[in-house]
Amino acid sequence: DVQLVESGGGSVQAGGSLRLSCGASAYTHCMGWFRQAPGKEREGVARIDNSGVTRYADSLEGRFTISKDNSKNTMYLQMNSLKPEDTAMYYCAAARYGCTWYMQSDYPYWGQGTQVTVS
Repeated sequence: DVQLVESGGGSVQAGGSLRLSCGASAYTHCMGWFRQAPGKEREGVARIDNSGVTRYADSLEGRFTISKDNSKNTMYLQMNSLKPEDTAMYYCAAARYGCTWYMQSDYPYWGQGTQVTVS
């Protein structure tokens, strides 16, 4: 199994920035970020594979950037111009093979989540 550990969440004012990190215990070809706001279903945010190909949810309007350090098996999510509606628990997910940015079933491995609160 692959263990995933997220970090970097916190509270920030609207317009601010946060950087989330997700470390994987083993090789993963594809990693993604999902989020779940209170009372809502979990939704895809972005994904990246080991070739550096990225995909994002259209709703992000270019405010978020996903990146990955393959040498460290670590993925990042730089979040800028944060809005209150970005408030959610953010989850890191990983797959050994291909994955989409929106299909949760693509990912067999999940982290525990890190809370992001924008006020």
